Amino acid sequence: MPPYGQIVIGPPGAGKSTYCSGMNQFLNSIGRHSMIVNLDPANDRLPYEAAIDIRDYITLEEIMEVEGLGPNGGMVYALEVFEEQLDDFLKRIRGLIDLNKKSSSCYLIFDSPGQVELFTNHHVFNNIYARLVKELDFRMCVVNLVDSNNILKPSLYISILLLSLRAMLQMDLPQVNVLSKIDMLKQFVEHEPLPFDLNYYTEVQNLNYLIPHIETEENNPRARFFKQKHLKLSELIAEMVEDYNLIQFEVLSIEDKNSMINLLSLIDKSNGYAFGNELGGDSIWQDAIRQSSTGYMQEIDIQERWIDHKDEWDQLEAEKRKELIEQMNKEDEALNRPLGEDEEWEMALKQWEESTGKSFLKQ
Repeated sequence: MPPYGQIVIGPPGAGKSTYCSGMNQFLNSIGRHSMIVNLDPANDRLPYEAAIDIRDYITLEEIMEVEGLGPNGGMVYALEVFEEQLDDFLKRIRGLIDLNKKSSSCYLIFDSPGQVELFTNHHVFNNIYARLVKELDFRMCVVNLVDSNNILKPSLYISILLLSLRAMLQMDLPQVNVLSKIDMLKQFVEHEPLPFDLNYYTEVQNLNYLIPHIETEENNPRARFFKQKHLKLSELIAEMVEDYNLIQFEVLSIEDKNSMINLLSLIDKSNGYAFGNELGGDSIWQDAIRQSSTGYMQEIDIQERWIDHKDEWDQLEAEKRKELIEQMNKEDEALNRPLGEDEEWEMALKQWEESTGKSFLKQ
């Protein structure tokens, strides 16, 4: 099989490194043997073990000290310097691919910096991933993470729509847009209710309904002139986003295994993993129902799951998980220890399959 990959992008604080760590753990627990490549020269506290780390080539601190640049300029310059060493980087990527050829396909997760201009306006990452696709036949998918708190203010929501669209057009790769930290949204909504259902923000339709709410964000009379200009700009951006009709959002709670399983099933379709075959010749999706599946989280109303009745759903899933643990303990009399992380993922997959009536590809 050709190598596959996820390119994880998003603004600062979206949870990119946490996502990479969690997704890598999940993929390895189901037999995909994934690895993480860190491409953030400023990240010196990785929550995972990187197979390749850009900081082995260059660090942001080094660039800032030598060139006298600030954080943003230093980041851009560091990546431009790294691009000059791209041949050696590709050689190391080939080594990872060769390492996995005998057992399975190579699956890499690329952790990226939080400076959005690198994906919306600069060429460096576009060049890096274009060479991976062209020279190493990588099947890539961009995973664009956005903190779900950004939907609390209409103007911020319009901004993330623009950033997501610009990244999609710049990267020119399949892209899955994700509202991360969805499990934390309820505590903010209780103090600052959303004007619309959560589905409205994930489906990205009829944005004109949101425009009047931008006017009520600030009550400073001195800002009236700016507000009029800002409102007109927001209207034009919303109209453009709707004209392209490319943006939709999935929701993700990194601690919720059903949420992770659902997201991976969508990513598999985006990068083509769902339509390939493993070396053993096993069909990845056994029937057309799984190929056309919209996933677990879309069968459950997300407004109900994450806002209206979040506590009840959390309790229900905890009870189901407890039942599955008891069932697994009964089936395996030799099990005299707590379930490990891999076994918990197996249990979550089983629960997901029972809930949806579908089968999930493990390797």
